[in-house]
Order: sequence, then structure tokens, then C-alpha cells
Amino acid sequence: MHSRNAKPPAAATVARGIRRAELPPLNLLYTFEAAARTLSFTLAAAELYLTQSAVSRQIQQIEAALGTALFERRHRALGLTEAGRVMHRAVSDCLERLRDATASVRAPQATRQVAITTTPGFASLWLIPRLARFTASHPLVDVRISATLEVLDLQRSGIDVSVRLSTISQGVGSALFEERVLPVCAPQLLKNRALPLKKPADLARHTLLAIDKPQGQSLTIDWEPWFKMMGLAQVRMKNTLRFSQYSDVVAAAVAGQGVAIGRLPLLDALLRDGRLVAPFAGAASRFGYFVNLAPRAAGNADAQDFVRWLMAEAELAKREGGNAVA
Repeated sequence: MHSRNAKPPAAATVARGIRRAELPPLNLLYTFEAAARTLSFTLAAAELYLTQSAVSRQIQQIEAALGTALFERRHRALGLTEAGRVMHRAVSDCLERLRDATASVRAPQATRQVAITTTPGFASLWLIPRLARFTASHPLVDVRISATLEVLDLQRSGIDVSVRLSTISQGVGSALFEERVLPVCAPQLLKNRALPLKKPADLARHTLLAIDKPQGQSLTIDWEPWFKMMGLAQVRMKNTLRFSQYSDVVAAAVAGQGVAIGRLPLLDALLRDGRLVAPFAGAASRFGYFVNLAPRAAGNADAQDFVRWLMAEAELAKREGGNAVA
């Protein structure tokens, strides 16, 4: 039986919050920490992208709120008062703890990535020399290039964008550019009077540089559009150097080891800067490069930007390419 005079149970104690009046203006503490750490309103202003006068005003506001000086203004020097040192230790400790807590609870950011598959020749000769322009405008995007002759399944391989060489009639996707072919060699071969390259028949006295073709295919299959345009039967050259990659064929041509069939616009830059020359006119190869965006990339804005960038670079290459073989 309860006594009539008994007091009701005490209510659960609720922790009292920190009142705003008990703290200095919190929005100014970051400025105070920078000024106290550098002992310079000028350096703090540069760090915080403020003016020196703005930092000075904010420090004055904190000091006014506390009713005490935090800095000693000396001639061309700044020092902390005892109150300033106490506040600096406390503010630095609080900001560091808040930074660490933020890092521990912040959700991890998803990696931004664009994965591309293309041929080794296109990757090394055309794409990679230009790629810095894309990464400069997309510094947070990781770019992954799979350079292979194998045609990959975009969905299963985790690929966002493909750039592939195909016949013009069977190309799928957005046309990047059509290909032209023509013989190319190092400039020193044209200066060799003992082995001139004045007419197509002169090729018979030079070394053929070619990709090693599957059994049953002619090593000069890449030359056939050019032979046809020139009205020639297949020209048999003196001897042959075979390579597994087109980029190696091009490297051998630059080194003066023979004559290769040049694919434009892949070699436009080499022709423009004079590392390669074209002794004869070019011909359309009936092939072209086509760009495809994988269905998985429908929600990848960076992959879509990459495709737009590719198309813009191709347009630029067309305008520049007119001077490559002039």
C-alpha cells in the first residue's frame, strides 16, 4: 500500500545538450585552426581561398565571442596567447576526431570506369596517343583498354565500348571513319638511288613488311585494294619480314627495314611528322572502324562521354588527315 505522501518515481534523467551560447561560432573554427597552425593570416587565407582581411575579420569575431584575445599581433609576426594555445589544442583535436569519424562512416564511392575493347593497331597507333585528352577532362575515371584481335562478348567481358574494324557493308554501330590504304616507308628508302621507288613495279626490289596471316591467306591481302586501284596484278617483293602485330610492322617501316601497307587514319601522325612517307597514292580499303556501346553501359555516363569524345576526335582526325599525305 502506497503512502499518501510518497513521491512519484523520478523521471529518467535526460542528458542536457550543449547550448549554442557555450561555444564559439562553429563556422569560424576552421579559419581559426588554419591561422593558429600557420601563425599567418595571409597563409591561412591562401589555404582557405579567402582574402587576408576576411580571415582577420573572422578571427576578430571569435575573439569577440570569447571575450579574450587568441593571437598576439606583433610587428610582422603573429603568435598565440595562452588562451589561443588552449583553443588551438582543443579545436585541432576535435577536427581530427571529426575527420576520422567521417572517414570511418562515409559510404565508399563506386569506382568510375570505362572499359574499351579494340584491335592492338587501333589502340597503339590511334587511341593511346590521343587518350590524354579524355583523361584530362575526366580525371576521376579509370580507363581500361583490352587490345585484342579477339571479338569479345561485351556483356560477359564487362566491356562498355568496342571499336572494331569491319567491312563498310557489314559494319554495326556508329561509323568512326573509313580506312584508306597505301604503301609507306621510311624517308631514307626514297633517297636510295640504287633501289628507287618511282613506280609501283619498283616494289619488287624491296622488302615486304606484313602481318603473319592465317594459313591460306596471302601476305599481301591488305594490299589488294591498292593493287586493284593501280590496275596491278599482285607484286612479288624481294623478301618478307612477318610480324604478329600491325604496330610492329609500322615500327619496322619507320626503322627503314622495308615497305608496309599503311592504314589511314592510323598512320596520319607518322606521315604528317615525316617519320613515314607515301611514295604512291592511296585507295579505299572498303573497311571502316565502328563504335558500339554495350547495353550494360546504358547507365554509365562516362562511357557515353567516351563515345562522344571518340566521335569528336575522329572528326578532328579527318580534318587533320587531309594534310598527312599531301
